[in-house]
Amino acid sequence: MRTVTLVGHRGDPYVARENTLPSLLAAVERGADAVEIDVRLTRDGVPVLLHDDTLKRLWGQDRPLSLLSHAELAGLTSGRVPTLHEALTAVGSHRLMVDLPGADESAVRAIVGAVRDGGAADRVYYCGGLAAMVAVRATDPAAEIALTWTTLAPPRPVLLDVVRPRWLNYCFGLVSRELADHVHADGFLLSAWTADTRPTMRRLVRRGVDSITTNRVATLAAVLRTARARKGLEGLEG
Repeated sequence: MRTVTLVGHRGDPYVARENTLPSLLAAVERGADAVEIDVRLTRDGVPVLLHDDTLKRLWGQDRPLSLLSHAELAGLTSGRVPTLHEALTAVGSHRLMVDLPGADESAVRAIVGAVRDGGAADRVYYCGGLAAMVAVRATDPAAEIALTWTTLAPPRPVLLDVVRPRWLNYCFGLVSRELADHVHADGFLLSAWTADTRPTMRRLVRRGVDSITTNRVATLAAVLRTARARKGLEGLEG
């Protein structure tokens, strides 16, 4: 059995509100190897954790983040939207998988620069679509990248040459044993998102993924423990 990395999706959102420090800490406490977070910039250029482009869904304020200063954001959310720096500090030595929704080249440069300035480049990797990952690679030639891909048509070699990802990051429903074998044969690791049921988690493990992103951290941790124990018993019997 491959070693499967457990990634908490926006932390552990069934325990605490997504992309908040309590959610990140809950994921780590329940066995996540890495925590996926979404990072955007405030109007004054502070990288903060928020998936949506407005505060409406999570914070009940129909205000675009891009029009808010960090001070205004803190006032509207009682300071509960963490900065990237706070997230890096909170998870300690654990890895962060930084998603960059809606990021343009200048936002990517600011976020990657904040990671570098925080001394965390060795424990941060980036995921997202092609444009954002091209910008990440241009900003940091050494960055670890998980290129999110949403179709079974493989990325063209010229794109892979530009992005140079370590991971290909697929929606779980696209993952088959054939896909896993192909990804591995091409020299990449395979990550899958976002698996929340035990049958789906078990199926992904059997199909040979290297990483699973989930909203149910404790559930996936239990599935992986069971899979490792079963593999160990098979080895003893063999």
